[in-house]
Amino acid sequence: MSGQRDRGTDAAGKIRENIAALRGRIATACGLAGRDPAGVRLVAVTKYVTAEITRLVLEAGVADLAESRPQSIWSKAESLADTRPAARWHLVGHLQRNKVRRTLPLVAMLQSLNSLRLLEQIAGETAPRAATPLDVLVEVDLGDDPGRSGAAPAEVPALVRAAAATPGLRLVGLMGMAGHPDAAGADARRDFARLRGLREAVAGELADPTAFVELSMGMSGDFEEAILEGATLVRIGSAIFEGVA
Repeated sequence: MSGQRDRGTDAAGKIRENIAALRGRIATACGLAGRDPAGVRLVAVTKYVTAEITRLVLEAGVADLAESRPQSIWSKAESLADTRPAARWHLVGHLQRNKVRRTLPLVAMLQSLNSLRLLEQIAGETAPRAATPLDVLVEVDLGDDPGRSGAAPAEVPALVRAAAATPGLRLVGLMGMAGHPDAAGADARRDFARLRGLREAVAGELADPTAFVELSMGMSGDFEEAILEGATLVRIGSAIFEGVA
């Protein structure tokens, strides 16, 4: 029992250390960009860790948690229902239409709206909750890769207009990852600049663009480049759990 407590303490300390280091790097990148670090939200991607380790992230002060599979949100939301402050769950992976009804009540933000067909399914669930709308990001495939789940850039304007007109949704921005997951430096930054430009172009078509300000881009290997190009949400997984057994 003592050994388990020691391992838990070690994991908690390492997670706090890693998060502090990440916040320092976020602040440095914001300084280079002339931005306020308060304008960048750290979202912890917990898809490779247990609910027990995820709890340590919450205790370390990161309430925004992301999963790529709806089923993981179902189970972890139940396991962590007692935490205070409560977790704010983000779904960053593909949402199958048959999982919409069970998933949407659990998430604070859906970052992966990627088609008009999915939007139609979502609309049937969100219309009754117009008083408390669901925050939504349109996911963009920056690599023009048919194997990815994001919408092609050419499809984004129509999807944005449709989402903005859907009761029960609050369209707040775009999400994407660098076209090549291993890209770094100039290549990643070019892709992030492309997403920022797309958001600016599409915002001009909205009747009320004031809420359309979020850019979810950047992961453990490239979040600093993303911040330099205007990221407001950075999705960090491995860098939070480095050194945690």
